[in-house]
Amino acid sequence: MFGQANVLAAGQAAFPPSVEDFYLPSILPWGAENSYWFTKITAMVWLAVGLLIIFFLATYRNPQLVPTKKQWIAESLYGFVRNNIAVDMLGHQGVRFAPYFTALFSFIVLTNFFAITPFLQISPNSHIAFPALLAVISYVMFIWVGIRHHGFGKFVKNSLIPPAPWYILPLLIPIEFFSTFLVRPFSLAVRLFANMFAGHMLLLVFTLGGFAMLNATPWLAPVSLLSWLMTIALTFLEFLVIVLQAYVFTVLTASYVQGALADEH
Repeated sequence: MFGQANVLAAGQAAFPPSVEDFYLPSILPWGAENSYWFTKITAMVWLAVGLLIIFFLATYRNPQLVPTKKQWIAESLYGFVRNNIAVDMLGHQGVRFAPYFTALFSFIVLTNFFAITPFLQISPNSHIAFPALLAVISYVMFIWVGIRHHGFGKFVKNSLIPPAPWYILPLLIPIEFFSTFLVRPFSLAVRLFANMFAGHMLLLVFTLGGFAMLNATPWLAPVSLLSWLMTIALTFLEFLVIVLQAYVFTVLTASYVQGALADEH
């Protein structure tokens, strides 16, 4: 973001920012022009995966009865997800899903946090591809869990046929199919993507807007200062959104798994 601000201040960039700013060029020196297969976004995803693996491996490499600070952080994170999401949503069955929910929550929080991290300042989840992939993983998991628990026929019956009079079933079954098998993954992906995309655009607009007004005339300097103060306030708001969206995504995934395991519709 501040790199873009410096470019704008030097008069080398267009204003306002556009959707095209999210399509970053390849960061590989040998990448062909217009190559997008390994960008800053891709590097951040691999960085997040690496950091999480190293953190949890290092934390539990030599666990202590009296936990170290790192062990306490990891145990607190796992305990929060296990007790407040997995067990609350799924009961005793939730414990076996807690590792996946913890990994999902941690990954989304970390990749979202990149949006307000200096020199990174964009979340991979502001690109629809990454929330869509996470949604597909959760979608496949809850269907697989439901089929494994009930069998294919009973799972489909529980998912599509509500307890209702037979004469309205022709209306309800398509609605249930659309809601369960189409809307769920779409809403999961779009909710996370839209919040991170909007947050990044707001921070860009207020940051670059301050430079744009300052470059236009010195008389707008107080307004520019106000714009940058708004950027600081929005950064704190974005931090809340970062954690909230990770929590909502994980809770909804747990809710879908709970529905797949339920014996009745």
